[in-house]
Amino acid sequence: MLMLTKENLLNFSHKNNESSWLTDLRLKAFERLEELDYPKMQRFSYQDWPLIKKEDFSWSNQADFSLKEEQKLLEKKGIILTDIFTASKKYPELVQSTLGSVIKHNEDKLTAYHYAYLNSGLFLYIPKDTILTEPITISLSPTQDTYISHLLIVADNNSKVKFLEEIQDKEKKASSASLMVELIARPGSHIEFSSLDELSQDTILYFNRRAKIEKDAHVEWAIAFMNDCNTLGDLDSELVGEGSFADSKAIAVTTANQKVGINNRVTNRGLHSTGLINQRGVLLENSRLIFNGIGQIVHGAHGSKADQQNRVLMMSDKAHGDANPLLLIDENDVIAAHAASVGPVDKVQMNYLMSRGIPYDQAQRLVIRGFLGAVLDAIPNKDVRRKMIDILERKLIDGQIKH
Repeated sequence: MLMLTKENLLNFSHKNNESSWLTDLRLKAFERLEELDYPKMQRFSYQDWPLIKKEDFSWSNQADFSLKEEQKLLEKKGIILTDIFTASKKYPELVQSTLGSVIKHNEDKLTAYHYAYLNSGLFLYIPKDTILTEPITISLSPTQDTYISHLLIVADNNSKVKFLEEIQDKEKKASSASLMVELIARPGSHIEFSSLDELSQDTILYFNRRAKIEKDAHVEWAIAFMNDCNTLGDLDSELVGEGSFADSKAIAVTTANQKVGINNRVTNRGLHSTGLINQRGVLLENSRLIFNGIGQIVHGAHGSKADQQNRVLMMSDKAHGDANPLLLIDENDVIAAHAASVGPVDKVQMNYLMSRGIPYDQAQRLVIRGFLGAVLDAIPNKDVRRKMIDILERKLIDGQIKH
């Protein structure tokens, strides 16, 4: 039974001097919270996780990121980059028309909770015909015990942007985190979104990242789940426009008694759209990882393509991993395929490296790094890419069975 109250929500909304339309959105979400169900996750049980506070709590709207000096120069190009609460007041028409338009507040209990108690976030708008060659890099760190952060990116017609976020709980402040991303790729635009998630084992994480991809628009995801905490979430691409394209790449490395459940979904709705999924996981110690790859081509999406790969490496006899491909095809004139595998490190590759004098444990880590290379190589910032490899190396060394 939830003991959250409308009065408490209104109190903190007014205390933070929010726009009336944002308060209205909170109230709409709050009113649905009790009646909605939790989202479904195939072969994964999480409903007893403390993802939702049971009683009233204090919260404040905060900016939890820092901008590099050179990024402030973006304003000269008409680019908007600010915290979502400042944006809601300064650019109300633009934010109100897009916030919650990709991920609805009333989809399930966790989305309703997110919109009702949102307390951190970022808004990025790229104007028409604006091409950014250098990536925008943002570092995020939870500022509150209940951390509910929303990232909204709008790429207008024929614009292009690379965005990289690092999420790290450096001070171990968050007991629960809800991370949501909405990408709106308007006609002809191109978004490359990369994320390095590194939250501590003291946090319970729910994430929901979704893109709406319009005519001839292009979205690439490269997500590295390097968290030590129990994790649940969805990575989702909606191909709504003709000729739209999505490439959804994700890796996860699980350790200790960690439990991770991930839906990676691409839905082809537009004619001649292309949706690709490539997700790879490495399981250590007593951990559990569920990868659900969901490719759907709806009726009428002629000439579309859906292809997915779901591969999991088992590094421990005590770990439990699933790679579940699912194709839902409602059209004939399409191309659809999937592949899935769960197993140990490739013995041929191991023998090749060891025959050249490389010790077993090091050879094993090299093979794993190559196995995860599809996402590692897609990270646009070389310093973050190096950091990601260092985290991977540490997790592998700590969780490897010594030989």
